[in-house]
Amino acid sequence: MTPLGLLNIDKPQGITSHDVVSVIRRGTGIKKIGHAGTLDPMATGVLIICVGNATRLSQYVMDHDKVYHATLRLGIETDTYDAEGTVVQTTEGTISENELKAILAQFRGDIQQIPPMYSAIKKGGKKLYELAREGKTIEREPRPVTIHELDIMRWDFPEVDLHVKCTAGTYIRSLAHDIGQETGLGGHLTALRRVSSGEFHMEDAVKLDTLKSAFADGTWENYLQPGEIAVRNMHRLDLSTEQVKIVQNGGFIPRQTDEVALASAFNERGDLIAIMESHDSFQWKPRQVLQRD
Repeated sequence: MTPLGLLNIDKPQGITSHDVVSVIRRGTGIKKIGHAGTLDPMATGVLIICVGNATRLSQYVMDHDKVYHATLRLGIETDTYDAEGTVVQTTEGTISENELKAILAQFRGDIQQIPPMYSAIKKGGKKLYELAREGKTIEREPRPVTIHELDIMRWDFPEVDLHVKCTAGTYIRSLAHDIGQETGLGGHLTALRRVSSGEFHMEDAVKLDTLKSAFADGTWENYLQPGEIAVRNMHRLDLSTEQVKIVQNGGFIPRQTDEVALASAFNERGDLIAIMESHDSFQWKPRQVLQRD
């Protein structure tokens, strides 16, 4: 049986999230591999890789809050909002740490964020970064995000290290750019490290080189975490053997609660076998079947 689970990778700098997926496909021999929550090549830290049918859990992994440590360089703007882009403007000037703290307060809570042109969002069938490389800039719809925490970790003007806790879908590059705009100096991101993504934390992440060694000696599955971590906070259903068969065949089972719309379903061995959704007040229906006997 193909292993099903999640790998918490400490992504190194200089490679894409897809590059990490390719390394793991080669190392495991499993084709069904995907990542949950892209990190730019410049960024490092927690990257969750879904193995086997756990790829169908990626949306639940990505939906959780993220924590980042980011370095903002004030006084220089780039077209990509980070250090990999081309400098488009430099501004002389200074700002105090207390002045920046007051500006950061404006970005905490629910905000509207405009995604950067250099992003994978599609517009008219083309990714924004493809249009940006053609020298085009188009209007982007603002998106609601929530910044739960935004604090200074290190002040060394013109550089500042920031601690950010935010909802899924937040662009830290855009946040750095927007903070820079508010200072009047401009700014861009020079370093980014994701230290947690939902239930997954940096201290539990495995280095890619360590995982490569584990591929060679056949111990890589020791780093595989159970897929149910992705749905730990979801309402849980413990099914009988008969109910498992019904669910795996696409059938409906009785529902005892009206309070939740989604639930994780487990067999008698404690294996996650499906994600269920409410059909009506009396029944659950399979949304995704993850394991079949």
